[in-house]
Amino acid sequence: MTSQTAYAFDRYLRYDELVAWVDELAVANPDLVAVETYGRSFEGRDLLLVTVTDSSSGAHDTKPAQWIDASIHAVELTATVAACRVLHRLVDGFRSGDETITRALRTRTFYVVPRVNPDGAEWVLADRPRFRRSSVRPWPFADAHRWPGLHEEDIDGDGRILQMRFPDPDGPWVAHGDDARVLVPVPPAGVADGMPRYRVLSEGTVEDFDGFTVPSPRAPEGLDLNRNFPAGWGTKVPGSGDHPLSEPEIDALVRAMVARPNICGFNAFHTSGGVLLRPSSTMPDSKLPPKDLWAWKQLAAIGTELTGYPSHSLYEDFTWDTSETMSGASDDWAYEHLGVFSWTTEFWDVVQAATGHKQSTHFWYTGPTDDERLAVARWLDELDDAADDGFVDWYPFDHPQLGAVELGGWNHLHSWTNPPRSMLCAEVDRHADFAVAQALAAPCLDIAHTAVDAVGDGTWRVTVGVANTGWLPTTVTAQAAIHDLVRPIVADLAGAGVVVLDGPARRKLGQLDGSSSVRLGAAGTPDRTTCSWLVAAPAGAEVTVTVRHQRAGTDSATIVLDTR
Repeated sequence: MTSQTAYAFDRYLRYDELVAWVDELAVANPDLVAVETYGRSFEGRDLLLVTVTDSSSGAHDTKPAQWIDASIHAVELTATVAACRVLHRLVDGFRSGDETITRALRTRTFYVVPRVNPDGAEWVLADRPRFRRSSVRPWPFADAHRWPGLHEEDIDGDGRILQMRFPDPDGPWVAHGDDARVLVPVPPAGVADGMPRYRVLSEGTVEDFDGFTVPSPRAPEGLDLNRNFPAGWGTKVPGSGDHPLSEPEIDALVRAMVARPNICGFNAFHTSGGVLLRPSSTMPDSKLPPKDLWAWKQLAAIGTELTGYPSHSLYEDFTWDTSETMSGASDDWAYEHLGVFSWTTEFWDVVQAATGHKQSTHFWYTGPTDDERLAVARWLDELDDAADDGFVDWYPFDHPQLGAVELGGWNHLHSWTNPPRSMLCAEVDRHADFAVAQALAAPCLDIAHTAVDAVGDGTWRVTVGVANTGWLPTTVTAQAAIHDLVRPIVADLAGAGVVVLDGPARRKLGQLDGSSSVRLGAAGTPDRTTCSWLVAAPAGAEVTVTVRHQRAGTDSATIVLDTR
């Protein structure tokens, strides 16, 4: 078993280890941590949700909450490490008396899904790994037929998926002039006659090889769980599945989030890029509500200060072709359908680690430059961490279909996609503080004022003043307000022998601004409201007023009907 103390966030946990770790965390901290299953994966594994809050100050669903999930993509293993580090930081900070974390857990809730896609991660972490970027479900054909072409997997049994190269006079790759191990694309003008050229493939087997072509079939590797959400879903989006929520992992995730209407913020942990990405994926910033864009940028500044990661709009900065946007993602769904500020954290930028400069925001499409490839290879050479093998010298291998090839080159899992394991903890460590900062920005109800006035003949006027003490409005976003996604504040008055004379005991109080409104020119007290009841009861009777809001939490006050 991997204990809390033994795990230093410096390696990737297999499923059983992960389950044991979160269970142990809950057993050791029953007042703070609870673990539940919110669904089952395609291969039948339990999908785990970890709830963290100070239960002595109220149940998890009575407080505004921050949602974090990780590793929807199988190869993006750093994300699970980051989610576990958040959990550990919350518990450790509370136990050690960290003022900010203590305040956060007493007034907020954190919902953390450490691994959305356990099946794919198990394939990638197997002793003999098979590549899956996302779901392992055979798709679009259910019989798992192996179509002609390359199927990425560990073919020599060394526990790695590297690259394969072999000479080809028309090959699109040549050796870098400063390091023959590093291959770069053939330049537009071509290369001199006689210069060796290569064909390069990911390590794997080639089904039904015809001796000349090696197609890369989209199925089954093409099913992308992060294109299966109901926001902008479409069949034109690669890997989107049979219909929105067709995949058990995403259906269960959406249902778990909808069942927790106290969620006020959302963060999905991914790799790579070393950036904080925000919606929209499908429209420019000019189409977003200006108040939301402003608030996102305020939160982004905090995130950058705490993590060192710059913030970008997915559409404005990261979309290569805006006529073909990638929709159906979780962050778009959380903003558009739930109306909460959402983020995708892309951990790790190997180019920055090697060169000191951020990779291009179009890196996912264009790849690295020749100089970046060389710099990364040399940087990996210098690491004193043989376990990672981020770049491997080429060695001969007799391929079952291709014949004589060389294996080596990039071990993408431990170079471009995830950091070397010795750097894992440092890479993810700062992001727990950003999660806490987002949680503390959420709206939070407080009965800040009470008054009792004797009207006469055993009648009383009971008044409460309700405040939103959070930075964000109770709707959280303008998107939620525009589309009426959030129910209003409700106040209830109850007491033994108490009769309400002027209407119902339950009142709707609408929505309240947060303290952020003053930066947008608000005057007066848009973050406060009052509610009163005319009641009949004997002197000395007690009434309890409870205010509730699906996002801003619950507060109550007991008031004695006595004017002395």
